Amino acid sequence: MPFINPEDGHLTVLNLFKTDTRARVDTLVKEMKAIVDTAAFPGWISSTVHRGEQTPGTANFIQWRGMQDLESRYNDSEFKHHTVPVFREITSFVRLMQTEVELSRRHPALGDVTEVSPDRDDYTVIEVLGVDPAEQGALVATLGTAHSWLVDVPGYRSQSVLRGIRSRNLEGGAGTLATVGTDNDFVVVYSQWDGKESYDTFRTVAEAEWPAARRGFHDKRNSLTTSTDWNGYRAVHTRSASQPVAV
Repeated sequence: MPFINPEDGHLTVLNLFKTDTRARVDTLVKEMKAIVDTAAFPGWISSTVHRGEQTPGTANFIQWRGMQDLESRYNDSEFKHHTVPVFREITSFVRLMQTEVELSRRHPALGDVTEVSPDRDDYTVIEVLGVDPAEQGALVATLGTAHSWLVDVPGYRSQSVLRGIRSRNLEGGAGTLATVGTDNDFVVVYSQWDGKESYDTFRTVAEAEWPAARRGFHDKRNSLTTSTDWNGYRAVHTRSASQPVAV
């Protein structure tokens, strides 16, 4: 199963898809599973499909050996003339984000390495935070301090912070990708919880009940963040390069 570990040095790609109906999420998951099951791309390491729960959509957590391998995939004829048209038809929004894992921490009771797997029962939250490129490092550092008080939040399991490198969408010409904004103007937070209820409670607890550390964290985070987008997910399918291609 895939693990989130900054020491691995993988290029981590998070592809987010949104749809206008939940029925189309089924189609999205089916198409993504088919791609994952037949993946045999040079430099591809693993893919894990996540199904959106808060709003209709999916996310694919993908690990690559490096940028050159990913660009070869994007320039592939099958990607341009089959994959892109399929996703254009069934989605209302696509964002392909290239990142590097800056840190990944788990609750001390759960071990050291964050695992991404449908065999687990994690409720996963993916947040995309916009930031002025000059403040990206400061935002990453601020987000890293959250673990110190998150360990006391009921239901918290892990938090991984990923530094944005490049973000693209499918709004260019047929089979092409368009860069979104400045290459390093975002940060991604991938967190795991023991259930949606725990996360919802965490989000809605009254500010007056926050510990001082959390208040200070949110003040700093809000001062650095220019936009926020998030969704809750369940991992539903995964495969790594060491596993055989589906027949």
